[in-house]
Formats: sequence, structure tokens, C-alpha cells
Amino acid sequence: MLLPKTPQNAASEALASCRSAFLAVALFSALVNILMLTGSMYMLQVYDRVLPSRSLPTLVALSIIVVALYVLLGLFDWLRQRILNRIGVALDRKLAAPVVGTILATQVRGGPGGTQLSRDLDSVRGFLSGLGPTTLFDLPWIPLYGGLCFLLHPYLGWTLVAGAVLLILIALATEVLTRRPSTESARIGAERSALLEAARRNAEAVSALGMERRITALFDRVNDRYVATNLGASDLASTLGTLSKTVRFMLQSGMLGVGAWLVMNDQASSGVMIASSVLSSRALAPIELAIGSWRPFVGARQAWARLKAALGESRPTPLVAPERPTRRLTLSHLFVSAPGAQSPILKDVGFTLNAGQGLAVIGPSASGKSTLARTLVGVWPTMRGDLRLDGATLEQWSAEQRGAILGYMPQDVQLFAGSVAENIARFDPEMSEEAVLAAAKAAGAYDMILGLPKGFETPIGEAGGILSGGQRQRIALARALYRDPFLVVLDEPNANLDAEGDAALTGAIAGVRQRGGIVIVIAHRPSALAGIDLVLILAEGQVQAFGPKEEVLRKSLAATPGPGSVGFATPKIVTADARA
Repeated sequence: MLLPKTPQNAASEALASCRSAFLAVALFSALVNILMLTGSMYMLQVYDRVLPSRSLPTLVALSIIVVALYVLLGLFDWLRQRILNRIGVALDRKLAAPVVGTILATQVRGGPGGTQLSRDLDSVRGFLSGLGPTTLFDLPWIPLYGGLCFLLHPYLGWTLVAGAVLLILIALATEVLTRRPSTESARIGAERSALLEAARRNAEAVSALGMERRITALFDRVNDRYVATNLGASDLASTLGTLSKTVRFMLQSGMLGVGAWLVMNDQASSGVMIASSVLSSRALAPIELAIGSWRPFVGARQAWARLKAALGESRPTPLVAPERPTRRLTLSHLFVSAPGAQSPILKDVGFTLNAGQGLAVIGPSASGKSTLARTLVGVWPTMRGDLRLDGATLEQWSAEQRGAILGYMPQDVQLFAGSVAENIARFDPEMSEEAVLAAAKAAGAYDMILGLPKGFETPIGEAGGILSGGQRQRIALARALYRDPFLVVLDEPNANLDAEGDAALTGAIAGVRQRGGIVIVIAHRPSALAGIDLVLILAEGQVQAFGPKEEVLRKSLAATPGPGSVGFATPKIVTADARA
């Protein structure tokens, strides 16, 4: 028996794939730190060997060797930085698709995060391209320089140790003191971005309702909090960075002072004095750079933690999926709540539809109709109960396989920047011209599309901005019908349609039924019921009536006398014997 394959955390897997590159960086860092001794050794030889002997050939030979070593030093340092840059790009390429998928899944399930994950990935890549990682690779080599100072003289070694301990304490203070301000700054920054994105999406309403000044004032308040928090964190980090730099300068001079005292007492040579000062500077430079790079490091660490947590929630991918459904849709004792909520919106909903049947779901506002539509296509998960196609749950198909057997037209139609054909084909890289044309004809949108400036190749702009509401709905209907899905769910499909559009919708519904599919229409206007043979009435999340259209509407009319649309008022009957 084949079980679903449980993927590793995408972030951990991507990082593991860069292990060999990180090892190469570690190797080059070792070579760089060893070659960093060149300056100290050169000074030691010049002061203790060349100057006393006044030997020009020795000076020339030493200088040639030093130049060669510095060339190697520059080469290795350049190579490790290039490798780190490419590690950042490799992580970006491996995680870009999972991040986008997680953003989409988070959005439809009402969770937090949004585009923050994309910014987190940028933050990690930016950190890897900076000086922070090389500093971290240099830190383990500090004992090498300290050991050499001890070899030159114990007093010099202990002086270096005292300075290193002081700088390490400053680094620890930086970690403790900047953690909370950095976290708060990131949180408020995400809040600010979300507000700006919401204002951008609703720019028309903001302008029409005269809300510009109020939205701007609201943004200013959030932005002031962000700037204040960010300024506090920056001031703290810069203060500690300045303190560490001052301590390093003092220590370097202190090493010179101790060395001079040793020279005066004939315990060391002048070369030892100069070399120890250079060694101390090199030994403590990584600590100072680490303190200076602490904010980017903390930001990248927090971003990576968020990425790892978000990408660790991916669902298992089935190794073997069921066959394409062809027979029936069954809902049994279904309870559904909004993502993150506890109280159910749909309560004990159940019915069965067979191939070739069409169902209209009607009822008052807030009765759970759109919730049912989202549940039928797997956007919202169920609390309990079963939703099955030919006996299989939706989770038994992968996302792409599930998309091929489902057609969905949401209440709020959204199209993407691209051509009409690309939108109908759902941006399928293997787009079939015949399938696009068939979907357009099935939706009754073929002639309408031909009337556009470039027909099927017409670029529609962001969110279909160049199209009318009715045109967007008809293209979205064609998208829902692309490649003949078995289950087609249409939420308010005729909200912006004229008489011609209503006729096209009726034809599309009939076409789905004739080819053996199942179509479910969430309806507020009676014209959407044309071509439908079954009606389900929802009220307060519960099935009030289910059965043949004429029978249910007749009973609903008898129960709710008075003018208005038949079957679209709040029903007062419950036909329990009609529920599946």
C-alpha cells in the first residue's frame, strides 16, 4: 500500500541543499583568516630581521611573498562572497514557489502573513549578500590570533583576552537589548504594509467616498509608530556599535602600550610590539563587525524562523490519486466554520448530486451560501463531516489534479494581468488553443471576446481593469469551464450580466449537465435558476429544503406569501424528508 509522501520542511530542505556551498565558504574563510596573518608576520620580519641587517634582498623577497599572499587573500575573499551571493539566489529560487503557494493558502484560509513571507525571503537573501555571513565565519578564528599573541608574550595574550571578553559582553547585550525592539519593528512594519495594500486595492472606493485624508491620517499614525520603534532600535544598535569600536581602538593602543613596556624591559622586540597590535586588531574585528551587523542578522534570523514555520505547514502530496470523478458528489453531515473561527457557519449540511444534475443554492444573506461554495472547491476546510467525489475526498488529489476536476467562479471575480486566453486557460503552460476556444464557446463568450481589440490576445491589465463587470464575469465563467471540469461551482454568476449574458449562462449550465458534469449555482437572481433541476434552500447555515426545483419553489412560495422573488426570501419550511 502506497502512503502519501510527507515532504520535508521546504525551508530546511532548501538550506540543506546548500550545505556543500557553505562548506566551501568555510574552507575559503579558513584560508582567508590564515592569510590575514601576512601583515603581522611581515612587520615582525621587517622590524626584527630586515632593519637590523639592512638587507635589501631580504626586504625585496619578503615583499614579493607578501604581495603574492595578499593576491591569494583577495581571491579567496572574493570567492567566498560570490558563493554567499549565489547561496542567497539559490535559496530564493528554491523557496519562491513554496512561499507564493503558502501566501495564497494563508490568504484563502484567513491566516496572517500575506506578502510578509515574500519580504522575509528578500531579507534572508539580502543578509547572505552582505558582510554578516563572512563575519560569522570569521568569529571561530579569533582563538588563532589570541594563541599567537600568547606565543609572542603571555601579557599580550591576556590583554587581548580581556578586550575580547569585553566585546563579547557588548555583543550579548546587543542581542538581549535589540531583540524586542526589532521584533516590534517588524510587526508594525507588516501592519503598515497591510494597510497600504488594503488602501491600494480599494483606491476607487477611497476616492469616491472622500476617505483619502482619513486613510492618510491612519497610515501616518501607523507609520509614526513604525518610525519611532525603528529609530529606537537603530539608536540602540548604533550606540552599542560605537561602544564596541571605541573599546577596540582602546585595546589596540593598549596592546601597543603593553608591547612598548615589554620592549623597555627587554622582554620583547619592537617587531613583537607592532605585530601584536596588528594581530589584536584583526582578532577583534569580527566581533565589532558582528555587533555592527547585529540588526540585519536578527532580522534575517526572525525572517528565516517565519519562513520555516510557514513552509512547515505544507500538506502531504499523494503518490497515487483517484481516477477523475464521473458519477456523483456527496455531502454528509457537513459542518464548516470560517478559518480560525470555532462556531460553524454550515451545520449538518448533506445532499447528493449525480452526474448531469444542476443545483441552485438560494437563501437570505449570511445564510452560508458562499461558505458552501468555498467548501465545495476545497478553499475552506471542513470541521467535520464528509465531502466526496465518487467516494474520494478532495485531499486525495494534489492541488493541480483537483483544479483540473473543479471549475469555480467566485462572487468577487478577479482576473490577472495577461491576455484573455491566458486567463481562460488559468495560465496553463501547456495551454490548449482548442480547449480555450471550447471554454469560451461553452460560456457563450466567444463572440464577445472577438469584439475586443485583439480578441483572445487582448491584454486585460491588472484585475481585468479594461473590461466591464459583465465581460469579466463571462471570461471568469469560461475560465471555470476550461477543460470540462466535473464539478462546476458558480457563486453569483449573473450579478453583472445583461439579458444576453443571462442567456449565455443558461447555455453554459445546460452544457455542463449534457456532458455529464455537475453544476452548482449560488443564486440571488431568479434568472440563474434557468437550466437547473434541483434547488437547495439555506437559512442560518442549515438546509431548509432540497429537491426538484418546481416542488421546492412551490412550497417556498406557499410558506412566504407576498410580492418578491419566489424562493429568495427567508424560507419558513423544512422538508426533512428531502434532505440527502
